[in-house]
Amino acid sequence: MAGGAVEAPAVTAYSIVLVTIGSADEGERIAAALVGEELAACVNVIGPIRSIYRWEGQVQRDEEVLLVIKTRTALVGAVELRVRTLHSYQTPEIIAVPIVAGSAPYLDWLARATRGPEMNEDS
Repeated sequence: MAGGAVEAPAVTAYSIVLVTIGSADEGERIAAALVGEELAACVNVIGPIRSIYRWEGQVQRDEEVLLVIKTRTALVGAVELRVRTLHSYQTPEIIAVPIVAGSAPYLDWLARATRGPEMNEDS
């Protein structure tokens, strides 16, 4: 589509990965690693947010920070592995959601800003 119109990418081309973390400092560190290693084109560090969840049989209420990670779907597994190595939680929330439509120029940029499918850890 011309002129930056919204387009529907291939069903699995791009994803948003949502991760909650305990602090903005931890979020900045994880975000910088993901973008620096070209596993993500952009990471928004949002917060504080309030999370209410069940853990070990008890309802918990905590202040957290939300990472919104934009990446290629082909990189979601690598993003998950990297987040797990950097994350302080025993069971971190790592949820991938497919991008079903988006601005064509933005999606083109996302593709250029992340590792291509032909690249691997040794590249």
